[in-house]
Amino acid sequence: MLYNDLFSYTIILNSRSPRRKRLLEDMGFNICVVKTQTEESYPDNLAIEEIPVFLAEKKGRTYTEQIREKEILLSSDTMVFLDDEALGKPQNKQEAITMLQKLSGRKHCVVSGCNLRTKDKSISFYEKTNVFFKSLSSQEIEYYVNQYEPLDKAGAYGIQEWIGMIGIEKIEGDFYNVMGLPTVSLFQKLKEIL
Repeated sequence: MLYNDLFSYTIILNSRSPRRKRLLEDMGFNICVVKTQTEESYPDNLAIEEIPVFLAEKKGRTYTEQIREKEILLSSDTMVFLDDEALGKPQNKQEAITMLQKLSGRKHCVVSGCNLRTKDKSISFYEKTNVFFKSLSSQEIEYYVNQYEPLDKAGAYGIQEWIGMIGIEKIEGDFYNVMGLPTVSLFQKLKEIL
């Protein structure tokens, strides 16, 4: 594949995440952001890897505009799981503190599901990354929650922010997946869908 061909496409990003937009821009793509509304419900019987894929596909179907030549629609969903419990976006600072207390000193996983659509093709995939937090003190958690913006992030934290710098001991897998977009596997799938 000629990379000039790939980069001549516009990625229609169906997401409210500024981090996803920034990562795609940093990868060199032309981006057009759309923000469709989707109820984030899913069947109870799905495995944790299947849930974000189900939600990404659901978001992809809500885009009712016609996808044109040289356009690829990207819908994505990222979830944090501690054991089998999904930790979504906290509703308030107290809920963010509670989530971070749960993650403290534990391993959890971050799963992103993506759905790519062109005029005539659709590909879905997921990426899973294990994240290991050191034991966090109550002062560290409260400082982070008060100084940063945990309310727009699944699991109440951003790996690229202060809490990630001082609290995450190691990861197994794609770092950017924890930020919300599995860039390595995304790049491979973009080449496949063309």
